[in-house]
Amino acid sequence: MNLFNHELRLHADPSRVVVRPFHIAFGGPGAPPSRTERLVSEVLAMTPAQAREELEIVLKDFEARHWQTRRVFMTRYDEIEDLLQLDGAAIGDEKRQLIGAYFCHEYSYAAAALMNPSAVPHFDQSGMPPGSLRILMSMRAVGEGHISSVAFREGIITDRNQMRLAPEPPFATAVDTIGSDQQSIIDGPVTVYRHRDSTLSGTVIFPFTAAQSKGLEDLRIVHFQHDDGSYEWIGTYTAYNGSQIQSELLRTRDFRAFDLVPMTGAAARNKGMALFPRTIDGQYMMIGRSDGENLFLLKSNDLTHWDDGEKILTPVYPWELVQIGNCGPPIELDEGWLLLTHGVGAMRKYSIGAVLLDKNDPSKIIGRTREPLLAAKDQDREGYVPNVVYSCGAVRHGDTLFLPYGIADSSIGFAFVPIGELLAAM
Repeated sequence: MNLFNHELRLHADPSRVVVRPFHIAFGGPGAPPSRTERLVSEVLAMTPAQAREELEIVLKDFEARHWQTRRVFMTRYDEIEDLLQLDGAAIGDEKRQLIGAYFCHEYSYAAAALMNPSAVPHFDQSGMPPGSLRILMSMRAVGEGHISSVAFREGIITDRNQMRLAPEPPFATAVDTIGSDQQSIIDGPVTVYRHRDSTLSGTVIFPFTAAQSKGLEDLRIVHFQHDDGSYEWIGTYTAYNGSQIQSELLRTRDFRAFDLVPMTGAAARNKGMALFPRTIDGQYMMIGRSDGENLFLLKSNDLTHWDDGEKILTPVYPWELVQIGNCGPPIELDEGWLLLTHGVGAMRKYSIGAVLLDKNDPSKIIGRTREPLLAAKDQDREGYVPNVVYSCGAVRHGDTLFLPYGIADSSIGFAFVPIGELLAAM
């Protein structure tokens, strides 16, 4: 197969930092003064000159590293004001900014790894010349404490296997809620918002709820067409709290507001769910791995509730004998549903293969690749988790599949796969 591997690689980058809330325990009404209350009292006790001097030190260290730093501090102050019932009218701007700074910290969201991308057509195709497609890619970024977040990157691909990514802005910004402190959000669903002046390529979605506290992992995003003809971008991801996992949905129509919605049902207690891009016979469908080993076809009348389904694919070939999973949402072709898979073989080596499902009855397997189309090799074997190649979703562009993939849980590579040759190899 004439698979073309692009030379571009994306790597972990500790210089990509955002300002995040720094949470300190608050005792609540009637409890002894907390660290939060003590810190605020210390700042309020400063003279205006002292507060100005301390704020200037903070700004000298951090203002050039972040976007609208003062506004971020003021936003964080507003959350502390609500928490402690402060009288903001009696506190000057400089003290409020300084209070906000004490309850923020700098976080390098991709210091450990950048991996497991998914790709969809971009919502804005204006100005694209013939043969070109603007794409939107989500990525799993891993930082301190192995906390996973969702980062985005925009770019353009062509029918000549060319690609170019939009430059990252100098400042990254995290999405946020409106009207509530993140520490007070226990359960989902929750709606978060991209800042109105932030580009998507500089936007990061961090965990918000208790169930997500240790990470949002492996977003598989799809451009979903509803039965009424409207479109929505829906992604499935794994929420992890350090001991338990649950599958959740990310839903957006404009990439300005994002709904993070927990799913229910037996299938949602597992990871690796991938949504079909439309209903089939009036039902929503997903591919899942309910037993951690085989692939299942899941059906539901409700996007947020998924029970275990029908086993449709089991490991057969040596490169997938340990387990098999999906590498993103099924892609609709004239010939059927193209599903990228990952298989795990000896020495826990990961490879990417593909199967073709019947268009009207996806429980039927039309064909599958006997050999992997992509496997860890040479320099791509080394990284945080060796011998892994893994994707969370490819995008079709004409007769070619654009396949971004994670390498050794450390970096991201890009491949262009001829669809005709892929089908012929089944």
